[in-house]
Amino acid sequence: MKDNEIIESKSLLAAQKEALEAKSGNKTETKKVAPVKKKKASKTARTISQILNGDFLNKEFVLNNLNFIFFVFFLLLILVAKGYYGKELIKNVEKERQALEELNGDYVAAKAKLEEETRRIKLVEKLEPKGLKETVNPTKVIRLKTE
Repeated sequence: MKDNEIIESKSLLAAQKEALEAKSGNKTETKKVAPVKKKKASKTARTISQILNGDFLNKEFVLNNLNFIFFVFFLLLILVAKGYYGKELIKNVEKERQALEELNGDYVAAKAKLEEETRRIKLVEKLEPKGLKETVNPTKVIRLKTE
């Protein structure tokens, strides 16, 4: 019986409140209070929790995102291949640089030897047994006027 008494007292209070409002002429609007909604977890937070829980490995998720997964694997494959290709290029450049330095050293040595062998005094000494001698008179230039 107590429940009925409570319900009746609530209805009496409501009726009294309406009567007072009617007498005073001021109707107070009842404010509706919106229920407090819990904030939904953001999409990134849900994604992170799915990754940590392992829920992202379910069949439906994988099948829905198969194209994206293949694309990511393809990009990773290209990234690894680029690393190996870069290392190979650096190795080849270093090898060619060493070969160039070696050839440059051979060129300098050959040039020095040529200069040594083609000095005037050396040439005179080599040609003397063959009967050729150095001229004492300076060379003369003969110029013809052509008209």
